[in-house]
Amino acid sequence: MNELDYQTYSLGEVELESGETLGDARLAYQTFGSLNAAKNNAVLLLTHFGGTHAHSAHFMAPGRALDPNIHFIVIVNLIGNGVSSSPSNSGGANFPQVSMADNVRLQKRLLEENLGVTKLALVVGHSMGAAQAYHWAALFPEYVERAAPICGSAKTSTHNDVFLEGMRGILTADPVWANGNYSEQPVDGLRVMSRAWAAWPPSAHFYRNAHYKTLGFSSAEDFLTRYWEATYTAMDANNVLTQIATWRSSDISNNELYNGDFKRALGAITARLVLMPCLTDAYFPPEDSEIEMRYLDNAVLRPIDSEWGHWAGSGRNKPDSDFIDAQLKELLAT
Repeated sequence: MNELDYQTYSLGEVELESGETLGDARLAYQTFGSLNAAKNNAVLLLTHFGGTHAHSAHFMAPGRALDPNIHFIVIVNLIGNGVSSSPSNSGGANFPQVSMADNVRLQKRLLEENLGVTKLALVVGHSMGAAQAYHWAALFPEYVERAAPICGSAKTSTHNDVFLEGMRGILTADPVWANGNYSEQPVDGLRVMSRAWAAWPPSAHFYRNAHYKTLGFSSAEDFLTRYWEATYTAMDANNVLTQIATWRSSDISNNELYNGDFKRALGAITARLVLMPCLTDAYFPPEDSEIEMRYLDNAVLRPIDSEWGHWAGSGRNKPDSDFIDAQLKELLAT
């Protein structure tokens, strides 16, 4: 897939949950397949931290659960990821705080105003994409028939928040960052942050059993240098910080509908859910999903038994991808 091959929808000036304004809000997206006459085959596929539409395309293929020959698949880019409205393309250090709910409300406008979608057969995503799927199901229960959060949660945990604060601290400690008003990227901060971050998405089992070799890296150091440093030093620092802020504030109950009542927000979800945590995920351990299951009326828990940790949902390991696809096929058949 060509990462540059996407469309952009302008939503004008938008008031955000923070009380700030995002001027000329833009969502970048891709579509595959066609909306049928009954308008009941739309699938919303959502992006993860640092990823774009191109990084979510691994979920789709003819014969897979998300089949463009059957479904109208819309991949929408998270605000702050460098493709949709982001500090790097609008605002720099003055870019406002954007919540997960802000993203979902803008996505709903894109679907209704621009694409004619009034019902979602499925909303699915990995990581921050999973958090968005949860927000969709809680904020617009009448709109969502099914949801599949993969390696994600309905609310960012304290443990997860502590990790993110640490990553933020590393990046902003680089003097070049200059409170976001940098004239060149704070590469040292991005590089050190990348090495600290590298311990989290792949699990301890991943490193113990050298699964990085299956990805073409000769050693852990080669993996750190050629993947982690190369990936993160290519990012815009303020984009990274915007996405971190969105991730940290993620909570399906932190809005005017539920006023912080997390149990009530989960209980309001009417969509059929399949929760797919990975047993070795350091970000979103399966225990968090088990807690959420207590308050969900129409959900099943299908843990991914994998040594790849959070990356079990990333499309990098075929057995994990096949397991996820089987759960999505079963979900779509209900």
